[in-house]
Amino acid sequence: MAGLRERKKQETRAALSWAALRMAVERGLAGVTVDEIAAEAGVSPRTFNNYFASKYEAIVWRHLDRFTRIAEQLRTRPTTDPIWTALTDAVRAVFGTPGPAEPGPPSAWTAGVRLLIEQPELRGEFVKAAAAAERELAAAVAERTGTDPDRDMYPRLVAAAVGTAVHVASEQWLRADPPVALASLLDDALRQLAAGLPDPRT
Repeated sequence: MAGLRERKKQETRAALSWAALRMAVERGLAGVTVDEIAAEAGVSPRTFNNYFASKYEAIVWRHLDRFTRIAEQLRTRPTTDPIWTALTDAVRAVFGTPGPAEPGPPSAWTAGVRLLIEQPELRGEFVKAAAAAERELAAAVAERTGTDPDRDMYPRLVAAAVGTAVHVASEQWLRADPPVALASLLDDALRQLAAGLPDPRT
């Protein structure tokens, strides 16, 4: 029963976050209220406040959620897999596997998201979400590698590198013309990290 309750809470949290993001892209950040987000997700404003402190927190929650799921996926990978193989598979499990027929994002959507993430009101929330996301992933990396995220730099460096790869690939995805698939960009970014970021001129 506890598992079912937690799953329903997670579904509500995801519905609120998606509603907040979609409405903010369509109307602009200032044009969306908590009451409207709650109504779009089919819950009360009080329920919204049980999950998020603000519409800004709701919008950026998806970033933290993805990294939480990447960390969970990493814990399920075979321990015999090299760390970057396991991480790439974990990221693919969350973002999808690249394929030749992947559609790119609609241009109107990417333009709206670009405008949204440039809003000063969201920057602080993005910083907090990114820090929490890195902690989640660093803990999973530490478990896998027998390191300590409080004493050893390795798990935090790996988590920060993956976070940067996701950030750079996402920016490239939003600005690509013609459109490209995010999963393909993520795969390429992680491949370069796994190779040690060799000089592209060689």
